[in-house]
Amino acid sequence: MRAERERQAKKDKTRRQLLVAGSLVVVLAVAGGIAYAVTQMNKTEDGPWQAAASKPLVKPAGTSGENGTELVIGDKNAKETLTVYEDPRCPMCSAFEQNSGKKLREDVKDGRYKVRFVIANFLDDNPAIKGTGSKNAVSALGAALDVSSEAFLDYKEALYSKRNHPEETDDAFADDKKLLDIAQQVPALKGNKDFEKNLKDHIFDRWALELGKLMGKDGVKGTPALVHNKKQLTVPGTENPPIMSKQFTAVIDAEFGPRKK
Repeated sequence: MRAERERQAKKDKTRRQLLVAGSLVVVLAVAGGIAYAVTQMNKTEDGPWQAAASKPLVKPAGTSGENGTELVIGDKNAKETLTVYEDPRCPMCSAFEQNSGKKLREDVKDGRYKVRFVIANFLDDNPAIKGTGSKNAVSALGAALDVSSEAFLDYKEALYSKRNHPEETDDAFADDKKLLDIAQQVPALKGNKDFEKNLKDHIFDRWALELGKLMGKDGVKGTPALVHNKKQLTVPGTENPPIMSKQFTAVIDAEFGPRKK
Protein backbone atom coordinates (compact mmCIF):
# COMPACT_ATOMS: atom_id res chain seq x y z
CA MET A 1 0.00 0.00 0.00
CA ARG A 2 2.85 2.34 0.81
CA ALA A 3 4.38 1.69 -2.60
CA GLU A 4 1.03 2.34 -4.24
CA ARG A 5 0.65 5.66 -2.41
CA GLU A 6 4.13 6.75 -3.54
CA ARG A 7 3.32 5.86 -7.16
CA GLN A 8 0.07 7.87 -6.94
CA ALA A 9 1.88 10.84 -5.40
CA LYS A 10 4.40 10.83 -8.27
CA LYS A 11 1.51 10.73 -10.79
CA ASP A 12 -0.20 13.67 -9.08
CA LYS A 13 3.05 15.68 -9.03
CA THR A 14 3.66 14.97 -12.71
CA ARG A 15 0.07 16.00 -13.55
CA ARG A 16 0.47 19.29 -11.64
CA GLN A 17 3.75 20.06 -13.43
CA LEU A 18 2.13 19.40 -16.80
CA LEU A 19 -0.80 21.64 -15.93
CA VAL A 20 1.51 24.50 -14.84
CA ALA A 21 3.64 24.10 -17.97
CA GLY A 22 0.55 24.06 -20.17
CA SER A 23 -0.82 27.20 -18.49
CA LEU A 24 2.51 28.95 -18.97
CA VAL A 25 2.50 28.10 -22.68
CA VAL A 26 -1.02 29.54 -23.00
CA VAL A 27 -0.02 32.74 -21.17
CA LEU A 28 3.08 33.17 -23.33
CA ALA A 29 1.04 32.49 -26.46
CA VAL A 30 -1.56 35.10 -25.48
CA ALA A 31 1.13 37.66 -24.57
CA GLY A 32 2.93 36.94 -27.82
CA GLY A 33 -0.32 37.32 -29.72
CA ILE A 34 -1.02 40.67 -28.09
CA ALA A 35 2.52 41.90 -28.79
CA TYR A 36 2.20 40.74 -32.39
CA ALA A 37 -1.16 42.47 -32.77
CA VAL A 38 0.22 45.73 -31.36
CA THR A 39 3.25 45.50 -33.64
CA GLN A 40 1.05 44.86 -36.66
CA MET A 41 -1.23 47.76 -35.69
CA ASN A 42 1.75 50.10 -35.40
CA LYS A 43 3.04 48.88 -38.76
CA THR A 44 -0.38 49.55 -40.29
CA GLU A 45 -0.48 53.07 -38.84
CA ASP A 46 3.10 53.95 -39.71
CA GLY A 47 3.29 51.99 -42.95
CA PRO A 48 2.47 54.90 -45.30
CA TRP A 49 5.01 57.07 -43.48
CA GLN A 50 7.69 54.40 -43.69
CA ALA A 51 7.01 54.32 -47.43
CA ALA A 52 7.08 58.14 -47.59
CA ALA A 53 10.74 58.13 -46.56
CA SER A 54 11.67 56.66 -49.95
CA LYS A 55 9.26 58.76 -52.04
CA PRO A 56 10.59 61.41 -54.44
CA LEU A 57 11.11 64.67 -52.57
CA VAL A 58 8.69 67.43 -53.61
CA LYS A 59 9.48 70.84 -52.13
CA PRO A 60 6.70 73.38 -51.51
CA ALA A 61 7.01 76.73 -53.25
CA GLY A 62 8.76 79.30 -51.09
CA THR A 63 11.27 76.90 -49.57
CA SER A 64 14.99 76.68 -50.16
CA GLY A 65 17.94 74.53 -49.13
CA GLU A 66 18.96 71.07 -50.26
CA ASN A 67 15.76 69.38 -49.11
CA GLY A 68 13.53 72.43 -49.13
CA THR A 69 13.70 72.58 -45.35
CA GLU A 70 14.62 76.26 -45.19
CA LEU A 71 11.19 77.77 -44.60
CA VAL A 72 11.74 81.49 -44.11
CA ILE A 73 8.91 84.04 -44.23
CA GLY A 74 9.30 87.81 -44.17
CA ASP A 75 11.23 90.66 -45.76
CA LYS A 76 14.40 89.28 -47.33
CA ASN A 77 16.13 92.53 -46.39
CA ALA A 78 15.35 92.07 -42.68
CA LYS A 79 18.72 91.82 -40.95
CA GLU A 80 17.60 89.52 -38.14
CA THR A 81 16.10 86.01 -38.26
CA LEU A 82 14.02 84.48 -35.49
CA THR A 83 13.70 80.68 -35.64
CA VAL A 84 10.42 79.30 -34.32
CA TYR A 85 10.09 75.58 -33.48
CA GLU A 86 6.60 74.11 -33.25
CA ASP A 87 4.87 70.72 -33.39
CA PRO A 88 1.28 70.63 -34.71
CA ARG A 89 0.06 68.44 -31.82
CA CYS A 90 1.80 70.50 -29.13
CA PRO A 91 -0.70 72.15 -26.72
CA MET A 92 1.79 74.83 -25.64
CA CYS A 93 2.39 75.71 -29.30
CA SER A 94 -1.35 76.17 -29.60
CA ALA A 95 -1.30 78.49 -26.57
CA PHE A 96 1.66 80.40 -28.04
CA GLU A 97 -0.11 80.90 -31.38
CA GLN A 98 -3.36 81.99 -29.73
CA ASN A 99 -1.63 84.51 -27.47
CA SER A 100 1.44 85.71 -29.37
CA GLY A 101 0.98 84.62 -32.98
CA LYS A 102 -0.51 87.91 -34.12
CA LYS A 103 2.32 89.90 -32.47
CA LEU A 104 4.86 87.77 -34.31
CA ARG A 105 3.10 88.30 -37.63
CA GLU A 106 2.98 92.06 -37.01
CA ASP A 107 6.74 92.09 -36.40
CA VAL A 108 7.34 90.16 -39.62
CA LYS A 109 5.08 92.50 -41.57
CA ASP A 110 6.95 95.50 -40.14
CA GLY A 111 10.29 94.01 -41.21
CA ARG A 112 11.55 93.79 -37.65
CA TYR A 113 12.84 90.29 -38.42
CA LYS A 114 12.06 87.40 -40.71
CA VAL A 115 11.04 84.03 -39.31
CA ARG A 116 12.49 80.63 -40.02
CA PHE A 117 9.85 78.04 -39.17
CA VAL A 118 10.85 74.54 -38.11
CA ILE A 119 7.68 72.47 -37.89
CA ALA A 120 8.55 69.27 -36.04
CA ASN A 121 6.78 65.94 -35.58
CA PHE A 122 8.49 64.49 -32.50
CA LEU A 123 5.22 64.06 -30.57
CA ASP A 124 4.18 61.29 -32.98
CA ASP A 125 7.03 59.23 -31.53
CA ASN A 126 6.08 59.82 -27.89
CA PRO A 127 5.26 56.30 -26.54
CA ALA A 128 2.50 57.74 -24.35
CA ILE A 129 0.49 59.20 -27.25
CA LYS A 130 1.91 57.76 -30.48
CA GLY A 131 0.36 58.59 -33.84
CA THR A 132 0.90 60.27 -37.19
CA GLY A 133 -1.03 63.52 -36.73
CA SER A 134 1.99 65.80 -36.48
CA LYS A 135 3.57 64.46 -39.67
CA ASN A 136 0.24 64.61 -41.49
CA ALA A 137 -0.37 68.21 -40.42
CA VAL A 138 3.14 69.25 -41.49
CA SER A 139 2.49 67.72 -44.91
CA ALA A 140 -0.79 69.65 -45.11
CA LEU A 141 1.04 72.85 -44.11
CA GLY A 142 3.41 72.15 -47.01
CA ALA A 143 0.40 72.05 -49.32
CA ALA A 144 -0.73 75.41 -47.89
CA LEU A 145 2.76 76.88 -48.28
CA ASP A 146 2.72 75.78 -51.92
CA VAL A 147 -0.26 78.14 -52.35
CA SER A 148 1.39 81.10 -50.59
CA SER A 149 3.19 82.11 -47.42
CA GLU A 150 0.03 83.89 -46.25
CA ALA A 151 -2.00 80.72 -46.76
CA PHE A 152 0.60 78.83 -44.71
CA LEU A 153 0.43 81.32 -41.83
CA ASP A 154 -3.37 81.49 -41.89
CA TYR A 155 -3.68 77.71 -41.98
CA LYS A 156 -1.18 77.27 -39.15
CA GLU A 157 -3.16 79.78 -37.11
CA ALA A 158 -6.37 77.85 -37.82
CA LEU A 159 -4.81 74.51 -36.82
CA TYR A 160 -3.64 75.94 -33.50
CA SER A 161 -6.86 77.82 -32.76
CA LYS A 162 -8.95 76.99 -29.70
CA ARG A 163 -11.75 75.93 -32.02
CA ASN A 164 -9.70 73.36 -33.92
CA HIS A 165 -6.74 72.18 -31.87
CA PRO A 166 -7.24 68.72 -30.32
CA GLU A 167 -5.96 67.44 -27.01
CA GLU A 168 -2.38 66.23 -27.17
CA THR A 169 -3.53 62.62 -26.77
CA ASP A 170 -6.06 62.95 -29.60
CA ASP A 171 -4.42 62.12 -32.93
CA ALA A 172 -7.12 64.02 -34.83
CA PHE A 173 -4.71 65.52 -37.38
CA ALA A 174 -3.97 62.02 -38.69
CA ASP A 175 -7.33 62.30 -40.47
CA ASP A 176 -7.10 64.06 -43.86
CA LYS A 177 -10.78 65.03 -43.65
CA LYS A 178 -10.15 66.90 -40.40
CA LEU A 179 -7.32 68.85 -42.02
CA LEU A 180 -9.42 69.61 -45.10
CA ASP A 181 -12.35 70.79 -42.97
CA ILE A 182 -10.11 73.23 -41.09
CA ALA A 183 -8.69 74.47 -44.39
CA GLN A 184 -12.18 75.68 -45.37
CA GLN A 185 -11.75 78.39 -42.72
CA VAL A 186 -8.82 79.85 -44.67
CA PRO A 187 -9.93 82.02 -47.64
CA ALA A 188 -6.95 81.09 -49.84
CA LEU A 189 -7.54 77.37 -49.26
CA LYS A 190 -11.33 77.17 -49.28
CA GLY A 191 -12.33 75.19 -52.35
CA ASN A 192 -8.73 75.30 -53.63
CA LYS A 193 -8.52 72.15 -55.77
CA ASP A 194 -4.73 72.17 -56.08
CA PHE A 195 -4.34 72.37 -52.30
CA GLU A 196 -6.90 69.62 -51.74
CA LYS A 197 -5.25 67.33 -54.30
CA ASN A 198 -1.80 67.84 -52.80
CA LEU A 199 -3.12 67.14 -49.32
CA LYS A 200 -5.12 64.04 -50.30
CA ASP A 201 -2.28 62.67 -52.45
CA HIS A 202 0.24 63.34 -49.66
CA ILE A 203 2.57 65.08 -52.10
CA PHE A 204 4.63 66.68 -49.34
CA ASP A 205 4.95 63.71 -46.96
CA ARG A 206 8.65 63.18 -47.68
CA TRP A 207 9.26 66.90 -47.20
CA ALA A 208 7.46 66.74 -43.84
CA LEU A 209 9.81 63.98 -42.73
CA GLU A 210 12.87 65.94 -43.83
CA LEU A 211 11.66 69.05 -42.02
CA GLY A 212 11.09 66.97 -38.91
CA LYS A 213 14.79 66.09 -38.71
CA LEU A 214 15.91 69.68 -38.11
CA MET A 215 14.84 70.08 -34.49
CA GLY A 216 17.18 67.31 -33.31
CA LYS A 217 20.01 68.59 -35.49
CA ASP A 218 19.58 72.07 -34.03
CA GLY A 219 19.71 70.69 -30.48
CA VAL A 220 16.24 71.94 -29.53
CA LYS A 221 14.48 69.56 -27.13
CA GLY A 222 10.97 70.94 -26.82
CA THR A 223 8.33 73.13 -28.42
CA PRO A 224 7.52 75.90 -28.73
CA ALA A 225 11.01 77.35 -28.86
CA LEU A 226 12.32 80.69 -30.10
CA VAL A 227 15.96 80.94 -31.13
CA HIS A 228 17.99 83.98 -32.22
CA ASN A 229 21.69 83.81 -33.00
CA LYS A 230 21.81 80.25 -31.57
CA LYS A 231 20.39 81.50 -28.26
CA GLN A 232 17.09 80.14 -27.02
CA LEU A 233 14.84 82.98 -25.86
CA THR A 234 13.08 82.41 -22.55
CA VAL A 235 11.14 84.32 -19.93
CA PRO A 236 13.76 85.90 -17.60
CA GLY A 237 14.56 83.72 -14.61
CA THR A 238 13.04 80.62 -16.19
CA GLU A 239 13.70 78.11 -18.94
CA ASN A 240 10.21 78.64 -20.35
CA PRO A 241 9.44 80.12 -23.77
CA PRO A 242 7.41 83.36 -23.82
CA ILE A 243 3.87 82.06 -24.38
CA MET A 244 1.69 84.99 -23.33
CA SER A 245 1.56 88.18 -25.37
CA LYS A 246 3.17 90.39 -22.68
CA GLN A 247 5.95 87.84 -22.15
CA PHE A 248 6.58 87.62 -25.89
CA THR A 249 6.68 91.40 -26.30
CA ALA A 250 9.10 91.83 -23.38
CA VAL A 251 11.44 89.05 -24.54
CA ILE A 252 11.45 90.23 -28.16
CA ASP A 253 12.00 93.88 -27.17
CA ALA A 254 14.93 92.85 -24.99
CA GLU A 255 16.44 90.85 -27.84
CA PHE A 256 15.74 93.09 -30.84
CA GLY A 257 15.26 96.50 -29.25
CA PRO A 258 12.00 98.38 -28.65
CA ARG A 259 9.37 98.34 -31.38
CA LYS A 260 9.39 101.44 -33.58
CA LYS A 261 6.35 103.62 -32.98
